[in-house]
Amino acid sequence: MSAQSEGNYAEALKNYYGAMQLEIGPYDRSYILYNIGRIHTRNGERTYKSFRILFQALERNPILTTSF
Repeated sequence: MSAQSEGNYAEALKNYYGAMQLEIGPYDRSYILYNIGRIHTRNGERTYKSFRILFQALERNPILTTSF
């Protein structure tokens, strides 16, 4: 998450996608997906892909609705 807070979104995405390969818990995966989706939308990629990722996060953890 440090890379994301520093604005290094390419590195943050690499780290999050790597974490998705390791993490199996749906709750933790929801936050990883949420951060991936936020980076994509922050980069101006307001596309089906970014919203699909955010929706996957929401499916795993409905409390994230307050964060959208």
